[in-house]
Amino acid sequence: MSALNSKLTRSQQKTICSQLGSVKLKLLHKASVHGFTGPAFHNRCDNHCPTVSVGYNVSGYVFGGYTRQAFSQTGQYANDDQAFLFTFSGEQLLKYPVTNAQYAKNPFFVCRKRNELMESIKTYKPIVDSVPKARVLMIGPVGAGKSSFFNSINSVFRGHITSQAISGCFRTYSVKAGRGGKPLPIILCDTMGLEEGKGAGLDIDDINSILKGHLPDLYQFNPAVPLHSEAHGYQKSPGLKDKIHCVVYVIDAGKISIMPTKLEEKLEAIRRKVNLLGIPQLVLLTKVDEACPLVKEDLRNIYNSGYIKDTVSARLGVPLSCVVPVKNYSEELELDMSCDILLLSAEMINGPINNVD
Repeated sequence: MSALNSKLTRSQQKTICSQLGSVKLKLLHKASVHGFTGPAFHNRCDNHCPTVSVGYNVSGYVFGGYTRQAFSQTGQYANDDQAFLFTFSGEQLLKYPVTNAQYAKNPFFVCRKRNELMESIKTYKPIVDSVPKARVLMIGPVGAGKSSFFNSINSVFRGHITSQAISGCFRTYSVKAGRGGKPLPIILCDTMGLEEGKGAGLDIDDINSILKGHLPDLYQFNPAVPLHSEAHGYQKSPGLKDKIHCVVYVIDAGKISIMPTKLEEKLEAIRRKVNLLGIPQLVLLTKVDEACPLVKEDLRNIYNSGYIKDTVSARLGVPLSCVVPVKNYSEELELDMSCDILLLSAEMINGPINNVD
């Protein structure tokens, strides 16, 4: 009988039950005892409902899903407006409502993917010992979503929607792996937004100073006067750890086709400066749900969107492999699993692409 004990702690079981009402969990299937195959699972779980499915990855993360609908082998999906996915951060339950029963019936891939991405980001390490954290510079037009991207990444790791970042100055942000957790090995550097007019927004002449690590944190930009070596806080001898290791251009997907020529010229001038320094570059495509009806209907359609592919390729002039689509959290009150996976994928690419040398 001891072999059928759940790996969930009593506290975790109690937390799950608190979401379901007055219930008691009964273990139907344990893969290590009954087998890891689909038939073994269905043999013990079909026609039982409601059910909670729980899985574990190699790092010990707990993830799963709840559905009121019974499992079966008909090949058909069933609607369940009460279904949800979940994972744990310590003893805290992170809950994700779902609108597609396929997610609840197949929670393991989705939750496992999310947890694997989080673990990859937490354990990432630059190959140079003198650089403890990769510094990622975010550049983009006003309102493109630079600060929102940081807030969204922070929300994913905190387990709830947060808002912290503000724009208008050079600001470095470090995300913690949950409340009280260790800082992630990636620093996001925010800048003043780009504007098409001369003498407005981020000055191109400040880019070199940022890339080479001369700018102090919280430096207030002055579009009329670029930073000079005698300015207060100017770092005259920055080390490799102070320099920018990756540049990310944050672009609103819905505004690519109407981007002003002057703004395009500014971006191109910045790209040339970055190329000369040999720094990796990516495009972070935000607000993808607002740009394409197909994606707005279901965020998982992002890689099937012809509009996104055609517009990016034609207007930005960069390979699609260097374009990362995301949807930042803006007006949402709860986290969404599909949104999390896009955000974490973007953050993972920002880090491991930077083999600092």
